[in-house]
Amino acid sequence: MIKPLSRLLVSGLLLFGRVGIRLISQILRWIFGQKMESSRIHEEKLSIFWGMPILSSDAISSVAYAVEEILLVLIPVIGIASFIWMPRIALVIIMLLLVLTFSYRQVVEAYPRGGGAYIVAKENLNTMAGLTAGAALSIDYTLTVAVSISAAAAAITSAVPSLYTHQVAIAVSLIALLIIANVRGLRESSRVFSFPTYAFILAVITLVTVGIIKHFTGADSNIPTAVMEPVTLETQAVTIILLLRAFSSGCSAVTGVEAVSDAVPNFKEPAARNAKIVYVMLAVSIMVCFGGVAYLAHLYQIVPNPRLTVMAQITLDVFGKGGMFYFIQAITAILLAMAANTAFAGFPTLLSVIAQDGYAPRQMALRGHRLNYNNGITILGLLAISLVLAFKASTHLLINLYAVGVFTSFTLAQSGLLIRWFRQKPPGWHYKALINGLGAFTTFTAATVIGVTKFIAGAWIVFVAVPILIWLMLKVKRHYQSVAEQLDIPNETLSQIQLDAAYSHHVIVPIDSLNAMVVKALRYARTMTPNVEAFHIETYEGEADKLKRKWAALHTDIRLVVKQSPYREVVGPLKEYIDSEEHASRPGDIITVLLPQFFVAKWWHMILHNNTSLFIANALFSKRNVVVSILPFYLSDVVQYRQKILSK
Repeated sequence: MIKPLSRLLVSGLLLFGRVGIRLISQILRWIFGQKMESSRIHEEKLSIFWGMPILSSDAISSVAYAVEEILLVLIPVIGIASFIWMPRIALVIIMLLLVLTFSYRQVVEAYPRGGGAYIVAKENLNTMAGLTAGAALSIDYTLTVAVSISAAAAAITSAVPSLYTHQVAIAVSLIALLIIANVRGLRESSRVFSFPTYAFILAVITLVTVGIIKHFTGADSNIPTAVMEPVTLETQAVTIILLLRAFSSGCSAVTGVEAVSDAVPNFKEPAARNAKIVYVMLAVSIMVCFGGVAYLAHLYQIVPNPRLTVMAQITLDVFGKGGMFYFIQAITAILLAMAANTAFAGFPTLLSVIAQDGYAPRQMALRGHRLNYNNGITILGLLAISLVLAFKASTHLLINLYAVGVFTSFTLAQSGLLIRWFRQKPPGWHYKALINGLGAFTTFTAATVIGVTKFIAGAWIVFVAVPILIWLMLKVKRHYQSVAEQLDIPNETLSQIQLDAAYSHHVIVPIDSLNAMVVKALRYARTMTPNVEAFHIETYEGEADKLKRKWAALHTDIRLVVKQSPYREVVGPLKEYIDSEEHASRPGDIITVLLPQFFVAKWWHMILHNNTSLFIANALFSKRNVVVSILPFYLSDVVQYRQKILSK
């Protein structure tokens, strides 16, 4: 049954008409940019200078919240002793970063076509390991966006406390802006995101330098000195568990490292060499920024505050609430928002590789109008918005889900490369195997610690989501395999196929009345086959009498079929008639439903008509052996056409 509400909706859409669509297209073109030819894809490649910030901003920006997450675990339990243990935990994380940097440089060298952990695990371990890495990374990329954007919103509300209640709205708005920026293209987004990253690095270096000088010159005498309280044997046991939890929270500082290996094809040639240089720059930047902020938090003994981030408190202590405070808060918020762009660069590329293997929808492997993977970009943004809404943009809540997936993929990637070196034994393989073996051990240890310590706090969600995602990937693969098997024609049978085989056609033309548009449709139908029928629905008794009289005057052998529809349905009776044996078609015939549809001169006139043909076409697309065809009829030419048919 065609619902009045549905008709109203379609009519409302048609209200925009050609003019409205043209206007919307122009607005979208202005927002998302002009189309680009496929031959210009080389213009979208990244240099080292532009590639480093767009693919490393996630790891660099974690400086803004990684130290805070460590302190949030330690301070409630061991108090001031936290400022003794926190720098040591930060040092361990920096050592882990160095291991990952060297390991992933080898991933780039071995697999320059991108795909990172997914490709490494799939080719060297097995398909299931590859899908696990791909699923874990996909979840981690989504969390990267949610965590980074939530932290950016927190930085904004730290500078402007009156916005605190609007934190979720700010986060959602930032994600929407990121989607637009990335859909516009990789090169344009790199220009937008690069300068804040470099500005943040310089700002943090300045903050660390001035903070250390100010502390040791005694410029700020109000800073207390950390004193380690006596630790009992019982407290030592608690401290070990606590340190592991704090370490797992601080590991967010190394998430995002894999993004460079996933997106190697986005670099200019030599792509692998450029990506390896970016890894060195990334490691140095994180060591300086993360290590420096952790050291300042230790010196100034910063205690986390839900309304004022650790970075904001350090900046206040070092510079006071002046221009430098607002500059660092602003640049931190911008970078945290743009840090999510690491995921927008890595996730679509990873998804495209998975799609090329048939484990994700093929649309994910298609480049958009700006030569980027805009389907993956859009999906990532929508998933991240869902997480932000579900967790109310709380960085502390989201961080519990974070890092489990990425360290799982780290472990699989390192293990895969280790197996590769043992199998192939290339020159220097002992050295390479040592690096990746150490990487596999350290990341497996970190993944275990993170999974155990954060399981109850929310990491269990990731352990549930990864198998579900793998199951979906396998379902997609099986679907594509089933479709391919059903459509495939073996090469040896091609010579036996007769393309000149004829089908028996039967055409049904649904009509409301007898007019010039219907005459044109009947004439066109007769050019395909003599088996033509006109089909009319009578909703009230006697309503079709006028049509029958006019049909008799037409003197045609085309059969007019009239069906009663007391419930005023059109599609249902037509379907029933097609499925019945009443019409002239036979089993094996191709039935064509030819729908005459007029188009008016003024775009807004469409709302004044029922446009029933559009509903019928949509309802019949799922019918087997039924071809749906719409014959356009432009009313601006009606006078000329009527004169033409009357003159013959």
